[in-house]
Amino acid sequence: MVIGALLLTLASAVPAQASAPTWPLLQQGATGSDVASLQFLLRQRQQTVTAHAEFDAQTRDAVVSFQTSAQLAGDGIVGTDTWSKLVVSIGPGSAQPDAVRALQFQLRKHGYDIDTDGIFSADTTQAVQDYKADHQLTGGTTVGVTTWQYLLGSAPSAGPAGDYAFIIPRNSVFSGRESLLWPHHDYPANDIAVEEWTKAFAITSGTARINGGTNEPCGLGLAIDGDDGVRYQYCHLNSRTVADGARVSPGQLVAYTGNTGHSTGPHLHFGIFRSGVSVCPQRMLIALYDRVTPPSPWSLPASGCSY
Repeated sequence: MVIGALLLTLASAVPAQASAPTWPLLQQGATGSDVASLQFLLRQRQQTVTAHAEFDAQTRDAVVSFQTSAQLAGDGIVGTDTWSKLVVSIGPGSAQPDAVRALQFQLRKHGYDIDTDGIFSADTTQAVQDYKADHQLTGGTTVGVTTWQYLLGSAPSAGPAGDYAFIIPRNSVFSGRESLLWPHHDYPANDIAVEEWTKAFAITSGTARINGGTNEPCGLGLAIDGDDGVRYQYCHLNSRTVADGARVSPGQLVAYTGNTGHSTGPHLHFGIFRSGVSVCPQRMLIALYDRVTPPSPWSLPASGCSY
Protein backbone atom coordinates (compact mmCIF):
# COMPACT_ATOMS: atom_id res chain seq x y z
CA MET A 1 0.00 0.00 0.00
CA VAL A 2 2.83 2.40 0.89
CA ILE A 3 4.68 1.62 -2.37
CA GLY A 4 1.48 2.04 -4.36
CA ALA A 5 0.78 5.42 -2.75
CA LEU A 6 4.37 6.53 -3.43
CA LEU A 7 4.13 5.56 -7.10
CA LEU A 8 0.83 7.39 -7.39
CA THR A 9 2.39 10.50 -5.86
CA LEU A 10 5.37 10.36 -8.22
CA ALA A 11 3.11 9.88 -11.24
CA SER A 12 0.97 12.85 -10.28
CA ALA A 13 4.10 15.02 -9.99
CA VAL A 14 4.96 14.50 -13.67
CA PRO A 15 3.10 16.99 -15.86
CA ALA A 16 0.81 15.31 -18.35
CA GLN A 17 1.46 16.02 -22.01
CA ALA A 18 -1.48 17.65 -23.69
CA SER A 19 -3.18 15.69 -26.45
CA ALA A 20 -1.86 16.37 -29.92
CA PRO A 21 -3.72 19.02 -31.91
CA THR A 22 -5.87 18.10 -34.88
CA TRP A 23 -4.20 18.03 -38.26
CA PRO A 24 -5.29 21.03 -40.40
CA LEU A 25 -7.84 20.41 -43.14
CA LEU A 26 -6.65 21.97 -46.40
CA GLN A 27 -8.35 22.14 -49.77
CA GLN A 28 -8.34 24.26 -52.90
CA GLY A 29 -8.52 27.97 -52.09
CA ALA A 30 -6.47 27.77 -48.87
CA THR A 31 -3.35 29.93 -48.48
CA GLY A 32 -0.52 30.44 -46.03
CA SER A 33 2.39 28.61 -44.41
CA ASP A 34 0.55 25.30 -44.03
CA VAL A 35 -0.09 25.27 -47.77
CA ALA A 36 3.57 26.10 -48.46
CA SER A 37 4.63 23.19 -46.24
CA LEU A 38 2.12 20.93 -47.99
CA GLN A 39 3.58 21.87 -51.38
CA PHE A 40 7.17 21.24 -50.29
CA LEU A 41 6.19 17.86 -48.83
CA LEU A 42 4.44 16.96 -52.08
CA ARG A 43 7.60 17.89 -53.95
CA GLN A 44 9.63 15.70 -51.60
CA ARG A 45 7.23 12.89 -52.53
CA GLN A 46 8.08 13.40 -56.22
CA GLN A 47 4.93 15.33 -57.10
CA THR A 48 5.11 18.22 -59.56
CA VAL A 49 3.89 21.40 -57.85
CA THR A 50 4.98 25.01 -57.42
CA ALA A 51 5.51 25.99 -53.77
CA HIS A 52 3.84 29.40 -53.59
CA ALA A 53 1.60 29.02 -50.50
CA GLU A 54 -1.64 28.97 -52.52
CA PHE A 55 -3.72 25.78 -52.85
CA ASP A 56 -4.48 26.02 -56.56
CA ALA A 57 -5.63 23.47 -59.16
CA GLN A 58 -2.08 22.24 -59.70
CA THR A 59 -1.70 21.56 -55.98
CA ARG A 60 -5.02 19.70 -55.91
CA ASP A 61 -3.88 17.51 -58.80
CA ALA A 62 -0.65 16.75 -56.95
CA VAL A 63 -2.59 15.88 -53.79
CA VAL A 64 -4.88 13.52 -55.73
CA SER A 65 -1.84 11.89 -57.36
CA PHE A 66 -0.17 11.36 -53.99
CA GLN A 67 -3.36 10.06 -52.38
CA THR A 68 -3.82 7.53 -55.18
CA SER A 69 -0.22 6.33 -54.87
CA ALA A 70 -0.67 6.00 -51.10
CA GLN A 71 -3.91 4.02 -51.54
CA LEU A 72 -6.03 6.80 -50.08
CA ALA A 73 -9.29 8.25 -51.38
CA GLY A 74 -8.24 10.70 -54.13
CA ASP A 75 -10.50 13.59 -53.11
CA GLY A 76 -7.87 16.35 -53.19
CA ILE A 77 -8.58 17.27 -49.56
CA VAL A 78 -5.66 17.05 -47.11
CA GLY A 79 -6.73 15.77 -43.71
CA THR A 80 -5.46 13.34 -41.07
CA ASP A 81 -4.94 10.30 -43.32
CA THR A 82 -3.12 12.27 -46.02
CA TRP A 83 -0.90 14.24 -43.65
CA SER A 84 0.16 11.14 -41.69
CA LYS A 85 1.39 9.45 -44.89
CA LEU A 86 2.80 12.63 -46.48
CA VAL A 87 5.08 13.92 -43.72
CA VAL A 88 8.71 12.81 -43.78
CA SER A 89 10.87 11.96 -40.78
CA ILE A 90 13.91 14.26 -40.85
CA GLY A 91 16.70 15.41 -38.59
CA PRO A 92 20.03 17.29 -38.58
CA GLY A 93 21.89 16.69 -41.83
CA SER A 94 18.86 15.26 -43.65
CA ALA A 95 19.38 15.17 -47.42
CA GLN A 96 15.71 15.90 -48.14
CA PRO A 97 15.71 19.65 -48.83
CA ASP A 98 12.03 20.07 -49.71
CA ALA A 99 10.93 18.30 -46.51
CA VAL A 100 13.31 20.53 -44.55
CA ARG A 101 11.83 23.62 -46.21
CA ALA A 102 8.37 22.42 -45.20
CA LEU A 103 9.64 22.15 -41.62
CA GLN A 104 11.28 25.58 -41.73
CA PHE A 105 8.05 27.25 -42.89
CA GLN A 106 6.31 25.71 -39.88
CA LEU A 107 9.02 26.81 -37.46
CA ARG A 108 8.82 30.37 -38.82
CA LYS A 109 5.06 30.24 -38.37
CA HIS A 110 5.69 29.48 -34.72
CA GLY A 111 8.06 32.39 -34.18
CA TYR A 112 11.53 31.07 -35.05
CA ASP A 113 13.58 33.44 -37.20
CA ILE A 114 15.33 30.92 -39.45
CA ASP A 115 16.03 30.66 -43.16
CA THR A 116 13.85 28.52 -45.43
CA ASP A 117 16.87 27.20 -47.33
CA GLY A 118 16.25 23.46 -47.08
CA ILE A 119 19.33 22.88 -44.94
CA PHE A 120 18.82 21.25 -41.52
CA SER A 121 21.46 23.51 -40.00
CA ALA A 122 22.38 24.38 -36.43
CA ASP A 123 19.73 27.14 -36.37
CA THR A 124 17.00 24.75 -37.53
CA THR A 125 18.19 22.13 -35.05
CA GLN A 126 18.05 24.61 -32.17
CA ALA A 127 14.56 25.74 -33.19
CA VAL A 128 13.38 22.11 -33.27
CA GLN A 129 14.89 21.48 -29.84
CA ASP A 130 13.22 24.55 -28.37
CA TYR A 131 9.84 23.79 -29.95
CA LYS A 132 9.86 20.16 -28.80
CA ALA A 133 10.92 21.15 -25.29
CA ASP A 134 8.10 23.70 -25.08
CA HIS A 135 5.57 21.02 -26.08
CA GLN A 136 7.13 18.17 -24.05
CA LEU A 137 7.85 16.13 -27.17
CA THR A 138 10.37 13.30 -27.11
CA GLY A 139 12.70 11.93 -29.78
CA GLY A 140 15.60 14.36 -29.62
CA THR A 141 16.07 16.49 -32.72
CA THR A 142 14.22 14.14 -35.08
CA VAL A 143 11.03 15.55 -36.57
CA GLY A 144 8.61 12.64 -36.86
CA VAL A 145 4.86 12.29 -37.30
CA THR A 146 3.95 13.60 -33.84
CA THR A 147 6.14 16.71 -34.13
CA TRP A 148 4.71 17.42 -37.57
CA GLN A 149 1.20 17.12 -36.11
CA TYR A 150 1.99 19.67 -33.40
CA LEU A 151 3.63 22.08 -35.85
CA LEU A 152 0.85 21.89 -38.42
CA GLY A 153 -2.08 21.59 -36.04
CA SER A 154 -1.20 24.28 -33.51
CA ALA A 155 -2.26 27.92 -33.97
CA PRO A 156 0.61 30.16 -35.15
CA SER A 157 2.46 32.44 -32.81
CA ALA A 158 2.72 36.19 -33.43
CA GLY A 159 4.97 35.60 -36.43
CA PRO A 160 8.68 35.19 -37.12
CA ALA A 161 10.31 36.67 -34.05
CA GLY A 162 7.28 38.94 -33.69
CA ASP A 163 8.61 40.98 -36.62
CA TYR A 164 6.04 43.45 -38.00
CA ALA A 165 6.21 46.95 -39.47
CA PHE A 166 3.78 49.83 -39.92
CA ILE A 167 2.46 49.87 -43.48
CA ILE A 168 3.02 53.53 -44.53
CA PRO A 169 5.18 56.44 -43.31
CA ARG A 170 3.63 57.65 -40.05
CA ASN A 171 3.49 61.27 -41.14
CA SER A 172 1.47 60.28 -44.21
CA VAL A 173 -1.71 59.44 -42.27
CA PHE A 174 -4.03 62.32 -43.28
CA SER A 175 -6.36 62.29 -40.30
CA GLY A 176 -3.78 61.45 -37.68
CA ARG A 177 -3.24 58.55 -35.34
CA GLU A 178 -6.84 58.33 -34.13
CA SER A 179 -8.11 57.65 -37.65
CA LEU A 180 -6.43 54.27 -37.47
CA LEU A 181 -9.02 53.30 -34.86
CA TRP A 182 -12.04 54.11 -36.99
CA PRO A 183 -14.10 51.09 -38.06
CA HIS A 184 -14.55 50.34 -41.74
CA HIS A 185 -17.96 51.22 -43.20
CA ASP A 186 -19.35 47.71 -43.76
CA TYR A 187 -16.93 44.89 -42.91
CA PRO A 188 -13.69 44.36 -40.95
CA ALA A 189 -10.93 46.38 -42.64
CA ASN A 190 -9.27 49.79 -42.45
CA ASP A 191 -9.33 52.71 -44.92
CA ILE A 192 -6.34 55.01 -44.40
CA ALA A 193 -6.55 58.39 -46.14
CA VAL A 194 -3.23 59.13 -47.82
CA GLU A 195 -2.01 61.00 -50.88
CA GLU A 196 -1.50 59.06 -54.08
CA TRP A 197 1.98 57.63 -54.56
CA THR A 198 2.57 57.23 -50.83
CA LYS A 199 4.96 54.38 -50.08
CA ALA A 200 3.32 51.18 -48.78
CA PHE A 201 5.41 48.69 -46.79
CA ALA A 202 5.12 44.98 -46.09
CA ILE A 203 3.60 44.47 -42.65
CA THR A 204 5.49 41.21 -42.11
CA SER A 205 7.55 38.60 -43.93
CA GLY A 206 5.82 36.40 -46.44
CA THR A 207 5.04 35.85 -50.09
CA ALA A 208 3.64 38.63 -52.29
CA ARG A 209 0.59 37.95 -54.48
CA ILE A 210 -0.46 40.36 -57.26
CA ASN A 211 -4.27 40.60 -57.50
CA GLY A 212 -7.11 42.93 -58.43
CA GLY A 213 -7.35 45.17 -61.49
CA THR A 214 -8.14 48.78 -62.36
CA ASN A 215 -11.82 47.98 -62.96
CA GLU A 216 -12.24 45.66 -59.97
CA PRO A 217 -13.49 46.75 -56.52
CA CYS A 218 -10.02 46.45 -54.94
CA GLY A 219 -8.36 48.24 -57.84
CA LEU A 220 -4.71 47.31 -58.24
CA GLY A 221 -4.12 45.05 -55.27
CA LEU A 222 -1.36 43.23 -53.47
CA ALA A 223 -1.69 40.46 -50.92
CA ILE A 224 1.00 39.18 -48.60
CA ASP A 225 0.68 35.57 -47.49
CA GLY A 226 2.41 36.07 -44.15
CA ASP A 227 4.71 33.54 -42.57
CA ASP A 228 2.36 33.83 -39.58
CA GLY A 229 -0.36 32.04 -41.61
CA VAL A 230 -2.41 35.21 -42.21
CA ARG A 231 -3.12 37.03 -45.49
CA TYR A 232 -2.73 40.83 -45.61
CA GLN A 233 -4.49 42.70 -48.44
CA TYR A 234 -3.60 46.14 -49.87
CA CYS A 235 -6.09 47.78 -52.29
CA HIS A 236 -6.50 50.86 -54.58
CA LEU A 237 -2.80 50.99 -55.41
CA ASN A 238 -1.20 52.93 -58.23
CA SER A 239 1.61 50.40 -58.63
CA ARG A 240 3.26 47.34 -57.08
CA THR A 241 7.05 47.18 -56.66
CA VAL A 242 7.38 43.42 -56.13
CA ALA A 243 6.65 40.52 -58.45
CA ASP A 244 4.03 37.85 -57.92
CA GLY A 245 5.51 35.14 -55.71
CA ALA A 246 8.35 37.32 -54.40
CA ARG A 247 9.48 36.95 -50.80
CA VAL A 248 9.11 40.17 -48.78
CA SER A 249 10.38 41.34 -45.40
CA PRO A 250 8.79 43.61 -42.77
CA GLY A 251 9.11 47.27 -43.78
CA GLN A 252 10.05 46.49 -47.38
CA LEU A 253 8.60 48.82 -50.02
CA VAL A 254 5.97 46.77 -51.86
CA ALA A 255 3.66 49.32 -53.52
CA TYR A 256 2.55 52.93 -53.97
CA THR A 257 -0.93 53.98 -52.86
CA GLY A 258 -3.49 55.34 -55.30
CA ASN A 259 -7.16 55.68 -56.17
CA THR A 260 -7.82 52.72 -58.48
CA GLY A 261 -10.87 50.47 -58.51
CA HIS A 262 -14.06 51.30 -56.59
CA SER A 263 -12.64 54.19 -54.59
CA THR A 264 -14.14 57.54 -53.61
CA GLY A 265 -10.78 59.22 -53.05
CA PRO A 266 -7.08 58.50 -52.56
CA HIS A 267 -6.59 56.03 -49.72
CA LEU A 268 -5.09 52.69 -48.79
CA HIS A 269 -7.59 49.96 -48.03
CA PHE A 270 -5.97 47.39 -45.74
CA GLY A 271 -7.48 44.09 -44.69
CA ILE A 272 -6.44 41.04 -42.69
CA PHE A 273 -7.80 37.60 -43.55
CA ARG A 274 -7.43 34.77 -41.06
CA SER A 275 -8.35 31.39 -42.57
CA GLY A 276 -10.24 33.33 -45.22
CA VAL A 277 -12.27 35.39 -42.71
CA SER A 278 -11.88 39.19 -42.45
CA VAL A 279 -10.74 40.37 -39.02
CA CYS A 280 -10.29 43.84 -37.58
CA PRO A 281 -6.83 45.37 -38.22
CA GLN A 282 -7.28 48.42 -35.98
CA ARG A 283 -5.54 47.10 -32.86
CA MET A 284 -2.61 45.81 -34.83
CA LEU A 285 -2.16 49.02 -36.82
CA ILE A 286 -2.33 51.34 -33.81
CA ALA A 287 0.26 49.22 -31.96
CA LEU A 288 2.62 49.34 -34.94
CA TYR A 289 2.06 53.08 -35.31
CA ASP A 290 2.96 53.49 -31.63
CA ARG A 291 6.03 51.27 -32.06
CA VAL A 292 4.89 48.73 -29.48
CA THR A 293 4.55 44.97 -29.83
CA PRO A 294 1.34 44.28 -31.75
CA PRO A 295 -1.21 41.67 -30.77
CA SER A 296 -1.08 38.40 -32.67
CA PRO A 297 -3.25 38.60 -35.80
CA TRP A 298 -4.75 35.35 -34.57
CA SER A 299 -6.20 37.20 -31.58
CA LEU A 300 -7.89 40.00 -33.56
CA PRO A 301 -11.74 40.13 -33.40
CA ALA A 302 -13.93 39.56 -36.45
CA SER A 303 -16.46 42.20 -35.40
CA GLY A 304 -16.64 45.42 -33.35
CA CYS A 305 -13.66 46.93 -35.14
CA SER A 306 -12.52 49.56 -32.69
CA TYR A 307 -9.65 49.80 -30.27
